[in-house]
Amino acid sequence: MSTPTPLPAFAGRSFQVEYPGLAAHNIYSADGRHVRYAIVSGPYAGASGEAECQWQQIAEGVYVISWQEADGATVVHVDDFANGHSQAFFTASDLTFYRMQGPLTELDAQEPAQ
Repeated sequence: MSTPTPLPAFAGRSFQVEYPGLAAHNIYSADGRHVRYAIVSGPYAGASGEAECQWQQIAEGVYVISWQEADGATVVHVDDFANGHSQAFFTASDLTFYRMQGPLTELDAQEPAQ
């Protein structure tokens, strides 16, 4: 008999990440297996979509979360939900590579992704 995997701290919640020159909304499914994303500022503003994501908890409240977007872009976050900090590694579809870090804040449940 297998033990069910506990849900991650971000499951069913929405967050904004703010990096120098880029901000995004990440809305996680209730089971923590999908993310809807919307870039709300910066050079990729207006990009949005949904992707299956994988995650691993690496410390209390800290998760590595990764996904691949429909255009081939890849995203890896190290998000500290307990302390409100995000570090991200992003390879855009044109193969430009970004390393970013900044605050991670929960969005109001009523606020839609832009």
